[in-house]
Amino acid sequence: MFTSIFNSASTAALSIQEGFLCLGVSIILGFLIALVYCLSGPSSKSFAVTLTLLPALVQIVITMVNGNLGAGVAVMGAFGLVRFRSVPGSSKEICVVFFAMAVGLATGMGHLVFAAFFTLVISALMFILCRSSFGEPSDKEKHLKITIPEDLDYTGVFDDLFYKYTSKAKLDRVKTTNMGSMYELTYQIRIKDIRQEKKLIDEIRCRNGNLTIVCGKAQENREEL
Repeated sequence: MFTSIFNSASTAALSIQEGFLCLGVSIILGFLIALVYCLSGPSSKSFAVTLTLLPALVQIVITMVNGNLGAGVAVMGAFGLVRFRSVPGSSKEICVVFFAMAVGLATGMGHLVFAAFFTLVISALMFILCRSSFGEPSDKEKHLKITIPEDLDYTGVFDDLFYKYTSKAKLDRVKTTNMGSMYELTYQIRIKDIRQEKKLIDEIRCRNGNLTIVCGKAQENREEL
């Protein structure tokens, strides 16, 4: 059973040993969260330092306001101001920030064993999911940009090629370029056989006058929440 190290619901009589123990565990768990975040993908030093210190900072605040309703409301307002002055991050970064805050909340309440337990579980799960191909688009999903001259009617001009080489082709956007003398068509396609990608591009080149063609990895959905 996960129990708090505090002898009472109030931290008015918090001992030095309990304070240092909570702070030390918060720093260690914060460092573990930052380490897992850095190993799971691209990262920055400033964000890693933030993740390391955030559980300890939250733990100190929670320890001080525990049992004091007025102080808790004031701190909540302060956190709200910090949130609105911060730059929106990716969904992964927001999730990790909430993770670090949850650890600080648990250690601030004295539940050190529980904090360590769910830190290990969530960290392992995050590392496995980020390192695996879970949620990634298939290699057959492609983002295709085709430039055509303005006198070429783009409506259905490549339909026969898409029917031959792809299982899905959707026109997402039409954009004028080169001062209106050309069109840029943006498609989302799924190639039947990835080895036929060059043949598809070669046949499109013959039809668009050998103008620019860009075929790359399918764009992922916007990550900001």
